[in-house]
Amino acid sequence: MRKLTQTLAVSLALLSPAAWSAVEVKGVRFEDTRQVGGQTLQRNGTGVRVKLVFDVYAATLYLPRKETTAAGVLGQSGPKSLQIVLLRELTGEEFADAMMTGFRQNHTDAEQARYKARLDDIKAAMLAFGKARKGMVVHFEFVPGSGTQLLVNGERKGNVLPGEDFYNAMLAIWLGEQPVDKSLKAGLLGAQ
Repeated sequence: MRKLTQTLAVSLALLSPAAWSAVEVKGVRFEDTRQVGGQTLQRNGTGVRVKLVFDVYAATLYLPRKETTAAGVLGQSGPKSLQIVLLRELTGEEFADAMMTGFRQNHTDAEQARYKARLDDIKAAMLAFGKARKGMVVHFEFVPGSGTQLLVNGERKGNVLPGEDFYNAMLAIWLGEQPVDKSLKAGLLGAQ
């Protein structure tokens, strides 16, 4: 009877939400939830940024509620978090240049001019990375009442930048009409 009780306890533990509350992609574990601005966000979707044949980073998007369209994500107010884990070493300059290219591809000249000062701040924070090492964890987060912040391995870099509009403009790098990786976009929207 004691053996049966132990077996049952182990079986129930394996069925509990804590046992399956994460997903692993390319060896990177992403939790199902993340706390941002005092609110619990849900993992919306996960994917991998591939350039040519190389895996560059794994990413996941956390939202207050799940959405399957880019318009739904961008139209959702409240805290949001995009987590990126590097799968290869890059320089801060490579990382920053790729982000700025993605931004330019998804915004008009007028939109780029509107966000120039905040983009310059984000770019300066990325350039300060020096070497962006494999395994480095980057969070782009929006906290209502505060703004967009960049966290690297849990430490804030650069200034907190005002406006949910700016955060959504940044998300267009991954979710816009010209995303950096169409497969990654589909993954972040929960299609994979």
